[in-house]
Amino acid sequence: MKRFALALTLLATPVLAQDPAEAARAAASALEQASMQLDAAESARDRVRALTGTVKAYEAGLAAMRDGLRDAAIRETELTRRLQSQEAEIAQLLGVLSSLGGRAAPSAMLHPQGPVGAARAGMMLASVTPGLSAEAQALRADLDEVTALRTLQQSAAETLQEGLTGVQQARTDLSQAIADRTDLPTRFTEDPIRTAILISSTETLEGFASGLSQITSDEVPTELPPIEDRKGALEMPVQGQILRRAGEADAAGVARPGIVIATRPEALVTTPTAATVRYSGPLLDYGLVSILEPQPNLLFVIAGLEVAYGRAGEVLPEGSPVGLMGGTLDGTNPAAGASPSLEGGGAGRTETLYIEVRQGDRPVDPLTWFASDKG
Repeated sequence: MKRFALALTLLATPVLAQDPAEAARAAASALEQASMQLDAAESARDRVRALTGTVKAYEAGLAAMRDGLRDAAIRETELTRRLQSQEAEIAQLLGVLSSLGGRAAPSAMLHPQGPVGAARAGMMLASVTPGLSAEAQALRADLDEVTALRTLQQSAAETLQEGLTGVQQARTDLSQAIADRTDLPTRFTEDPIRTAILISSTETLEGFASGLSQITSDEVPTELPPIEDRKGALEMPVQGQILRRAGEADAAGVARPGIVIATRPEALVTTPTAATVRYSGPLLDYGLVSILEPQPNLLFVIAGLEVAYGRAGEVLPEGSPVGLMGGTLDGTNPAAGASPSLEGGGAGRTETLYIEVRQGDRPVDPLTWFASDKG
């Protein structure tokens, strides 16, 4: 853990962009806080919350390190190309500096035009020397920066591997803690037979959503905190980038009313607000689906999970895990995704999560509820 935080601190050196450095510091701080919270957790519910924070801190830390490595690789490439393009100039500069170095021989002080020529040459040399010195200092700074960047990337590779191992362990512990959790309030009991009938008779997500009330029994009213005042400001359920907005067609020409988010493999998905789990399981061609109800007549549909947490009828606190994305983190090449030519295009984000919001009987643009500053 200390080595992980140390590497994040290394990424905060001035040779990198300011934003990745700040993100690295924040990630290191979040990781430390999550670890402290994990150590202090006593009950199963506290353990779930602490482990959720730990997984998120690891994900933020790894993302910050990848960003730092990307910027470092870009900067190193720029410097290397610049130095290569100036090889001839550098050779001349080194030659001149070498000739000026050391103690001048007495013959070097003589000039064919006598003392006046020697004086003039001395004046010209005095005017040129500061420029040569400045060029030498700039060259030395570039070389030092390249060396520092390469050292940073080499040391970060091992730390990335440790981070990948740590987040995998945290996810395993989280899954076990969720399985052991028994203190969540339950709003209703799901009737498995009615659920199976509804699934088999449903051809659309709209039809399934409208029939959710038919699969419950022993339902009791439960009041959750109102969220109308948070409309447009809810945190996204997962870290990632929006690939398609509501109504945009995919490669097959299919347009859906929800949004598609590209995520990292095995990314953690959480509920943005306290909500009742209306359904959790496979559905149509959406893969594993979790349908959350934060308030009456409002549904958050989260589809495309590899692992789904929570059972229908449970009331989840805000920030609770609802699932994990699929894919596999590259443990053999922990620096994967740091390529400057690929990272900007979403390299490493190989999984997609579909989010649909339904108010009453109709879908609405999810971005009317969720905040997003990424296109």
